[in-house]
Amino acid sequence: MSFGRRGRPNGMAGILPIQGLRKAVAEGWIQAPHPVTDAQFQPASFDLRLGSRAYRVRSSFLPQHQTVNEVLKDLEMYPLDLSNGGILERGQVYIIPLLERLSLPHHVQGRTNPKSSTGRLDIFTRVITDRCYRFEEIPAGYDGPLYLEVVPRSFTVRVTPGLCLNQLRLSEGNPRMDDRDLRELYRQEQLLFDEHDQPVPENDALIRDGLYMSIDLKNGGSRKVVGYKARRNSAIVDMSQVGAHAADEYWEPIPPQTDASLILEPEEFYIFASRERVRIPDQVAAEMIEYDAGSGELRTHYAGFFDSGFGYGGGTLNGTRAVLEVRPHDVPFRVTHGQVFFKMVYERLLETPQTAYGAGSHYQSQGLALSKHFHP
Repeated sequence: MSFGRRGRPNGMAGILPIQGLRKAVAEGWIQAPHPVTDAQFQPASFDLRLGSRAYRVRSSFLPQHQTVNEVLKDLEMYPLDLSNGGILERGQVYIIPLLERLSLPHHVQGRTNPKSSTGRLDIFTRVITDRCYRFEEIPAGYDGPLYLEVVPRSFTVRVTPGLCLNQLRLSEGNPRMDDRDLRELYRQEQLLFDEHDQPVPENDALIRDGLYMSIDLKNGGSRKVVGYKARRNSAIVDMSQVGAHAADEYWEPIPPQTDASLILEPEEFYIFASRERVRIPDQVAAEMIEYDAGSGELRTHYAGFFDSGFGYGGGTLNGTRAVLEVRPHDVPFRVTHGQVFFKMVYERLLETPQTAYGAGSHYQSQGLALSKHFHP
């Protein structure tokens, strides 16, 4: 890891890899009333499980100087038992206590993201902690429960206890790589490949506080589809059932655009793929973020975390396309093929994970992919 000036072995900034997460469970930093399962551990993240009860609330909130339970007394409309499957209605706000709670050391903080399947179902989720001032960020030394705000946007969904909608990563210090370190990593590992499977030269890669990537509206592949638009008033999606829902009943396919442009309608939900293929080498992880709030009135993702090894395969893969979950706001928004759409911010790990991303993953070799709940 010669690129990591502030990471090990020359410092102590980085994300805990899978072996560190296992140690965190063993030492009680992560606690749960039911045994943690192997499936919850990813190379650089840990899946968080739903508890057995949800609360329909009047609005979203940040507790600030209060606990979540204290705020719930004012905002709760009714409780919902999830034991035999609970229905979360489209457009409504729910708070679900998670099975896991944290007791972090003073030098370890947390950050959370929706899992890929959650974002691709257009389910808006974010973790809340007691006395917090920001969503998804867990301060160093936090000792307390975790709650998940859940807002289904396109589909009514059925959830059960133990389902994982969000993932947690723990870190020491600031793990984010600056541009100089990212360029060095790019030279070492070749992070981007184009749609023709050719390496994108470093001089052609746009690196500015992260690695920029663009949207694909032309390359539909064998299925001749470059995107999907969520249908309104679809049936319930049972999130415990993999491959059980017919995609055409929930999604309208978007063919390749002959004029290389497409107008997106306000408050509709779309899924696209990146034009480039991206690699996340084993010694780092990455987060997809909007690159500029002034670039357009749309949200370009919900699920933003990419575990170590995504699109990498130990150096044998020429990258994997990133899937974009897009919702325009306020006005119609025109996008064009190859338009810069988002950026990847890379973060160091404290050490290389003992297990890399990819084995059995639904998304490792994806082109444009819906969530695992759908079949063609």
